[in-house]
Order: sequence, then C-alpha cells, then structure tokens
Amino acid sequence: MTAPLTAASVALDGTLAAGPDAPEAFVASRGFWGHVGHRLVRDPVAMAAGAVIVIVIAIAILSPWITPMDPYKGSMLRRLKPVGDATYWLGSDELGRDMISRLMLGSRLSLFMGVTPVLIAFVLGSGIGILAGYVGGWTNTILMRTIDVFFAFPSVLLAIALSGALGAGIFNSIVSLTCVFVPQIARVAESVTTGIRRRDYIDAAKLSGASALTIMRVQVLGNVIGPIFVYSTGLISVSMILASGLSFLGLGVRPPEPEWGLMLNTLRTAIYVNPLVAALPGLAIFLVSISFNLFSDGLRSAMEIRQ
Repeated sequence: MTAPLTAASVALDGTLAAGPDAPEAFVASRGFWGHVGHRLVRDPVAMAAGAVIVIVIAIAILSPWITPMDPYKGSMLRRLKPVGDATYWLGSDELGRDMISRLMLGSRLSLFMGVTPVLIAFVLGSGIGILAGYVGGWTNTILMRTIDVFFAFPSVLLAIALSGALGAGIFNSIVSLTCVFVPQIARVAESVTTGIRRRDYIDAAKLSGASALTIMRVQVLGNVIGPIFVYSTGLISVSMILASGLSFLGLGVRPPEPEWGLMLNTLRTAIYVNPLVAALPGLAIFLVSISFNLFSDGLRSAMEIRQ
C-alpha cells in the first residue's frame, strides 16, 4: 500500500501542493532558486535574522529623517545620561549627544563599510577565481600562488597594516578590507570552478564552438555563483567587525561622524561611569553581525539540494 497523502500535500482541486511531505519532484519543479527560497522561508532562525537585517537597513536609509534629535548636537550639562532617561531614551554619550540618534545614523556608515568591501571583493575575487579555475595550467599557478601570499597574514593584521600604510579614512579602510577579502573569495571561486570544468555541459559548449569567455560567462558563472554568493554573505559580518575595529583604532571613520566602532572608542573612558551606554555600540555590532552569520548559514543550508 502507498503511504496516505497528508492534508498539507493535497490541494482542494486534488493536485499536489507544496507541504512538508511534498514529493521532491514537485519541489524540484519550482526551479533551483524557487527551491532555495521555499526552504529558506521555512527556517525560522534565518527568517528572524533576515528581519533584523531588513530593519537595520531601513533604519540606515531613513535615519536622516527619523532620528529623534540632532546626532551631532551635544551638551556638556547632559553628558552620560543613563538608559531610560525621559529625554534621552538610550542615554547620551561623553559629549551629551543623543545615543539613539547616533546609533541610528551610525548604522549607515557601519553597514556601508561592512557591505561595500565584500561587494567589490565578490566581483574581483569571483573573476580571478573563475579565470584561474577554468583556464588552469600556468595561469592558475601564477594567480593562486599570488593569492596564497595574502593568506600568510591574519586578516586582522593585514587590514591594520594596509590601513596604517594608506592612512585613516573611509576610502582607505574600504580598500584595505577589499584586499583582505579578495583572496578568500578567489580561493572559493577557483575551487568550485575547478570542480565543474570537466562536466559534460562544459565539453558540449566547447564542441559547439563557444569561446572560453562565453563558456565562463554563461555555463561556469551560472553554476558557481551560488556557493560564492553564500560564502560572501558570511563575510559581511567579518567585514563589519574589522571595519569597526579599524575605526576603534583610529584608522577608519574620523570624528565627529557617528560609526559604531568609533563610538566604542570615544565611549571607552565612560565604561566605569555608565557601562550600559558605553556598551550599546558593541551590542549593535554584535546583533547585526550575528544576524548576517545566521542568515548566511540558513541560505547555505537551503542551497544544499538533495538528489
């Protein structure tokens, strides 16, 4: 006897519906990304992390218009107000500036400095890795041995060394972090490309007369972009932490611009006076970073298609 169909798997018209017990053939009919999206929305942890990311992005975009106070205006008479103050809901910093306003506006720079280096590294690293993996031979050896040089240095030390050499500033920090992430993404792209370059559809494309550039752009890129994207998503949390660390050390954003790492630096002397206020930027960094990590893990699990 065949197993009984559950109510979730049978629609009112008698056709199969996508439920927990839906056959793999039906789920596969959604297409790859449809399947990924279907599995992702059923992951409550990934959805919660995604909701946090969306909220933070919305706050970053709308912060110039929704901040309750001027984030740059301070008052020495109102410095280090505690959390829960009638006027300053999340307290005030060492110069009497509203913390909630500075946290909201600071999310713009923190997200920008966390996402931008990964996006640039995603483009550059994917191109280098796909080229090295597909062409192989001396091209692969030269490119990947050059990439290996960057792996000799820990990411934190490399970012600090490059930022120290280039000087403080947002642009220099982005350049430094991009140089840190390009080798990592290139290594993943090269590994994935090497694994598929001997597949039958690649050989068929060669026999049809397609050029190497066309094959890399159409056949190869379409099949390796998913794993590279998932890995890059996980690097955003690392990028935010490194960018905040550079600002904390005075190698990133300069005062009086609000940025979570810089706010940690300026509030470090107040940790014994008002520790909760001093910890707020760190809590914001932790919350957003862990959200990107959890969402990346959920996306990785959703892309594990079972045959």
